[in-house]
Amino acid sequence: MKIGIIGSGYVGLVTGACFADLGNEVICVDSDKEKIDLLKKGTVPFYEPGLEELVRRNLKEKRLSFTGEIKEAVKNSLIIFIAVGTPPRPNGEADLTYIENVSREIARHLNSYRLIVEKSTVPVETGKWIEHTIRVFNRRKVKFDVASNPEFLREGSAIQDFLRPDRIVIGTESKRAREILSELYKPFNAPIIFTDINSAELIKHASNSFLATKISFINAIANICEKVGADVIKVAEGMGLDKRIGRAFLDAGIGYGGSCLPKDVDAFIHIAEKLGYDFELLKVVKKINENQREILLKKIKDSLWIIKGKNIGILGLSFKPNTDDIRNAPSLEIIDALLKEEANIRCFDPQAMPKAKKILKNRVLFCKDPYEVAKNADCLVIVTEWNEFKELDLLRLKKIMRQPVIIDGRNIYDPRKLKEMGFRYLGVGRE
Repeated sequence: MKIGIIGSGYVGLVTGACFADLGNEVICVDSDKEKIDLLKKGTVPFYEPGLEELVRRNLKEKRLSFTGEIKEAVKNSLIIFIAVGTPPRPNGEADLTYIENVSREIARHLNSYRLIVEKSTVPVETGKWIEHTIRVFNRRKVKFDVASNPEFLREGSAIQDFLRPDRIVIGTESKRAREILSELYKPFNAPIIFTDINSAELIKHASNSFLATKISFINAIANICEKVGADVIKVAEGMGLDKRIGRAFLDAGIGYGGSCLPKDVDAFIHIAEKLGYDFELLKVVKKINENQREILLKKIKDSLWIIKGKNIGILGLSFKPNTDDIRNAPSLEIIDALLKEEANIRCFDPQAMPKAKKILKNRVLFCKDPYEVAKNADCLVIVTEWNEFKELDLLRLKKIMRQPVIIDGRNIYDPRKLKEMGFRYLGVGRE
C-alpha cells in the first residue's frame, strides 16, 4: 500500500520504517529541514535500537522516502497517518495546534479519496475535529475518511512492539476505512479491536494512565516497605504472580518519566475536568510520582549530612534504558536540586549525554565512563537501569570513591552483597 506519515519524530519514523519493511511504499514528512536532510542520508536523529539499520535498508530498497512537503504525501498516498507532536500546555492540556495545521494542509491537497488516520496521542473527540477541519477546508469536496489508530510503542523496544503488538486498535465507523486498515494490518499476528473513534482515543489514554498508576502504586508500597523493613521486590513478585495483576510495571524506583506517561496523565486529568469529572485517582498518581524524587534526595542528604561541596556521581540521564530521551527524565530534576545545594556533579549515560549537554551545559562534568564518575565521589546515584551499570566492578568502585555510598534509585543491586562489601547502600523499598 501507499502510505504517507506526517511527522517524522519518534512515533512517525518507527511507524514509517516498519511499514516500509513490510513491503509498503512510505513517504515520511517533517517540517524540520535539518531532520529531513539527515534522514535522507540514513541518519536517525535520536537513538532507538535497530531503527537506523531499518531506515537505511528501506531507503536503499526505495520503499521509504522523506520530504518536507505534505502535498507530496497527500498526492501519492492512500493512507495518511498524522503523527505530529501534541506537547502539553502549562495547564496540562494537549496542544493540538500541529494537528489542526496538518488537517488543513491535507484538506488543501486532497485530489481523490484518502483515509486520514490519527496516530498521535490526542484527547477524546480529536478525531471529530480533524474530520470537521478537513471537511471545512476541502474545497473540492473530495471523499475521505478519518480513523484513529493509537500507538503503544515503548522507547527502547519500539520496533519489536510495532511488529509484534499485543493488540491493534482501530477506531472508525466507515466500512471502507475498516477494510483498508484490515488489509494494511493483515501481516500482523495480533488481535484487532474495531471500535468508534472516541473509544479508540480513550483506550490510549486509559492504557498509559493505568500503567502510570501501577508504577505509583508500587512506589507507595515501597515507602511502606522501608518503614517496616520489608522487601518491595518480593512484595511485587508475590503480587505479580496473580494473573489479574501481572508483574509488569511493578518495579519500584524514582518514578516514571519520558514523553508519554507524564504528558498523558496530565492530559487525561484535564480531559476529565473539561467533561465535569474530577479524576482524583490520577492526581494522586502524579503526586506520588513527583514525591519519589524528593524521597531520593532525602536519602542522599541523610547519607552525606552536608551536600554543599560534595562530589556526587550520577549514573544514567535518559528516563529509561535503551533510549537517549531525556524528556521529563528524573535525572534532570535530581541534578537541578543537587546543584541548588552546591554539590559537584559528575555524570555518565551510554546514549543520552549529547542531548543532556544541551540542557546542563557546563553546570556538570560529563565523564567517559562510570569509573570516572565514581573517582573521589562521596556518593554514587543510580538513576537509569542501563545493563552496563549492572555489570560494574564494585570492588574497583569502592577503591576509587571517597566515600563508599550508593543510592540505588532503580534497585539494580543486591543490598546484602553491597553492605557486606563495605558500601553504605540505600535502595527503594529495601533494607
